[in-house]
Amino acid sequence: MERILVIGAAGQIGSELVMALRKIHGNGNVYATDLKQGPKELLESGPFMLLDVMDDKRLIHFVIRHKITQIYHLAAVLSGNAEKLPLQAWEINMQSLLNILDLAREVDDLKKIFWPSSIAVFGTTTPRYNTPQLTITEPNTVYGISKVAGERWCQYFFDKFGVDVRSIRYPGLISHKTEAGGGTTDYAVEIFYEAIKNQKYECFLKKDASLPMMFMDDAIKATLNLMESPLENLSIHSSYNVGGISFNPDDISKEIKKHIPEFEITYKPDFRQAIAETWPASIDDSLAQKEWGCKTEFELPELTEAMLKGVREKFA
Repeated sequence: MERILVIGAAGQIGSELVMALRKIHGNGNVYATDLKQGPKELLESGPFMLLDVMDDKRLIHFVIRHKITQIYHLAAVLSGNAEKLPLQAWEINMQSLLNILDLAREVDDLKKIFWPSSIAVFGTTTPRYNTPQLTITEPNTVYGISKVAGERWCQYFFDKFGVDVRSIRYPGLISHKTEAGGGTTDYAVEIFYEAIKNQKYECFLKKDASLPMMFMDDAIKATLNLMESPLENLSIHSSYNVGGISFNPDDISKEIKKHIPEFEITYKPDFRQAIAETWPASIDDSLAQKEWGCKTEFELPELTEAMLKGVREKFA
């Protein structure tokens, strides 16, 4: 029986991943934790505790006491917010990961770790289109730098100590269940809320800023597929490319107008445009497809329809 700890469970990924894990492993075997209270569904369906991943002594006590066998470590300061507080973001993103990796080395029951990386590991020297799995990673954002360093630490702990740590370089993630939380791809979530509330949206990226994106359902399936794959099938122990679909603000606004004809978009690029220009426009995830069955099911029309439906239901 797996006993799973999800850190950062109240966030965009965590709030949906916890529910998926509880369906597989049972409500009582998935412990959701965060620095803030989680959504109602999370609190009512299974155990939820306040836990600071930076408190390594309380963390190890929690893991031993509850006989945790897997950790999904999702807590992080995201790209947009990290640029405002660079040293604090570096400390949180890096030290929290090191706390988890060191814990996995010391605790025998703890067999498997998931930690998310990001397309932020790439930079202006990376091939922008169809970015390969193994390529130049020279980011110029605090978030990207912390993710590159994190990938190298994951590889190091696998090579030196046999820690089974698995990771995905997530593209921009889109969900109607949890609102955006300070990332460069947040426009692709905000735009749906504003389209329904006000029939207009002022975008902080340029109209042709193409980036890889992924509907949350696909991201959750990818995460679970990777974690359930036999270790011997996996050749990457830093982080796997996952491509999703690529589109720009103009593409998504045109798709929304098919459902809301009066919708209008305007553009006022801010500092996040400069970040977006360092990231790939499309990703080669053929290795993830081959080794653990990564697959994208939601294309832009299906994603748009699902988001509009979900946001409307949330407002209702």
